[in-house]
Amino acid sequence: MSKHVLAAAVAALAVGALALSPVAMARQNHHGDTLLMHRVQAERGMHLPARGMTKAAVIKQYGQPLRKLAPRGGDTPRHPVIYRWEYSKYIVYFEHDHVIHSVLNTPAGNNRHPKTAG
Repeated sequence: MSKHVLAAAVAALAVGALALSPVAMARQNHHGDTLLMHRVQAERGMHLPARGMTKAAVIKQYGQPLRKLAPRGGDTPRHPVIYRWEYSKYIVYFEHDHVIHSVLNTPAGNNRHPKTAG
């Protein structure tokens, strides 16, 4: 293989890698990525219920939820029942009696109860 052919192949690979870089992909999906980054930054700045907390500990520290949404899952042993508690700015997800995740309500409302999403 000549030096010129090899150089052209390396250049083509570099351009392809750049096209798939996080920066290039962020430019393609800038709006969604920006919203996600803002949401993650906001979650870091808030004191949300932590993974592993019990339901009783969440109530003691954060008070009663605005509403306890209908549980989901439980159809098989591999899909345990997930409980969701809605607070004014976030939703807490529980597996059995323990927090597995807390997330902010998004401006689009896509993680809110369907009856309240607007």
